[in-house]
Amino acid sequence: MYRVLQAGEWDDSLAGICALAVMAKAPRVGKVKTRLAPALGFEGAAAINVCFLRDTARNIADVAVAGGAAGLVCYTPVGDEEAFDHLLPHGFGLIAQRGDAFGERLLLAAEDILSCGFGAVCLIDSDSPTLPHEALKQAVEALARPGDRVVLGGSNDGGYYLIGLTKAFVEPFENITWSTASVYAETVSQVKSAGLELVELPVWYDVDDAETLATLERELMGGERPPFAASGHTDGYDAKATREFLVERLARLNI
Repeated sequence: MYRVLQAGEWDDSLAGICALAVMAKAPRVGKVKTRLAPALGFEGAAAINVCFLRDTARNIADVAVAGGAAGLVCYTPVGDEEAFDHLLPHGFGLIAQRGDAFGERLLLAAEDILSCGFGAVCLIDSDSPTLPHEALKQAVEALARPGDRVVLGGSNDGGYYLIGLTKAFVEPFENITWSTASVYAETVSQVKSAGLELVELPVWYDVDDAETLATLERELMGGERPPFAASGHTDGYDAKATREFLVERLARLNI
């Protein structure tokens, strides 16, 4: 249903376009968001993952409609492309992930996407359905300026929800202690040590456990800003699919 891009197949029409690429697993029960299973069950965890994908993709599509950006899903495993059918807006493309370790997957994703002809790339997590629309716009605008740079959007748990690059720089993915609270700080250090310009986006959050699920519920159903954004001017994206899932879940619990 969606165009599947192949690394190295250059397309001149992509020049000057920033790829906004969601790093995602095929949304299969028992394979995604398993840390939410204690709260939602495995089927519920897979269902909310689908909602996260829908909302993140719609957010990206809203940015892309203004020009200068295009939506992708960088997916795994190969052969599971049909799992994304009817989940993504018109115009989205797919490109397969490769590599083993997490940092390797990110670097190879950047290399593969840029080898298709895109002028820049943002790799975006699939766990932040309310990621501020303005953060995506800022990333696209920063990467469109002349010269090379890295754009980084930090998560409040010490990781990051987005990394944007004008080239597939190796340094941001080297010597990083992945899946720890030091990922963001270590990446910033690597970027600065390499002499690369760094643009930092507003802090946001990933939803990957019961605590962050509760934060999401308060944000989408109670209109409560996340604590780290309470004094700022960053508004979360209106994640409609996710909110509808949460409303239906609450209704079932009240039965």
